[in-house]
Amino acid sequence: MTTGISESVLDRLDPEDSIRVLIVDDHAVVRQGLRTFLELQDDAPHGGVSPGDVPALPIEVVGEAANGIEAVDLACRLQPDVVLLDLVMPEMDGIEATSRIIEDSPHSRVIILTSFGDEDKVFPAIRAGAQGYLLKDIAPNDLVQAVRAVCLGQVQLHPDIARKLMSAVAAQEEPPGSRVPTGLRELTERELEVLRLIAEGLNNREIADKLVISDKTVKTHVSSILSKLHLGDRTQAAIYALRHGLAPDDA
Repeated sequence: MTTGISESVLDRLDPEDSIRVLIVDDHAVVRQGLRTFLELQDDAPHGGVSPGDVPALPIEVVGEAANGIEAVDLACRLQPDVVLLDLVMPEMDGIEATSRIIEDSPHSRVIILTSFGDEDKVFPAIRAGAQGYLLKDIAPNDLVQAVRAVCLGQVQLHPDIARKLMSAVAAQEEPPGSRVPTGLRELTERELEVLRLIAEGLNNREIADKLVISDKTVKTHVSSILSKLHLGDRTQAAIYALRHGLAPDDA
């Protein structure tokens, strides 16, 4: 499952840029394998387009961490574009690390890469702010595409994870003609703008920049949107927007 590439991100895209990746896993052999593959990828010319119409930016691994504490420290110092993050690690797990990385390095986007697809791990990770949730059975080329897509503002979910999220949202929705239209009518014009940008894949800092408002104001709007639409988190809000025709024009 993906959302469309953010137009505002594409506007800033320099074909000569590299995607700077931080790899986090408590197994050295996994880190080395990921580093080797990501740095050797050559599925499209430099600055060209790779399969899936995602610009084929080169990938540069800028660091490795063996646990969540190291991950938070390195993300703060290195400010990577994408963090590939395991969930189950010593000292600090991936869920707490995700939340702290996003707080300390709001530019960075987190992809959970794990062997676990249980709901008690999926939902907390998404709520913590992960922009992707992939299982370690992913094909290598698909992982490269996911890194590029997340860097460009797309949400990347393993099909099984997407089904879990869609089922969870569907279970919370009211029947057509009841509270859903009322919820939409209750949103202000500014809240509708914010909801569309959430569906576009923008984080709070990017929404603030685009609308020329403060991060705190964005957080207030997001909280109000979730409350009025009876949703649990921003991922549900993005899915809701897509279902009800509030997706961005370029999605």
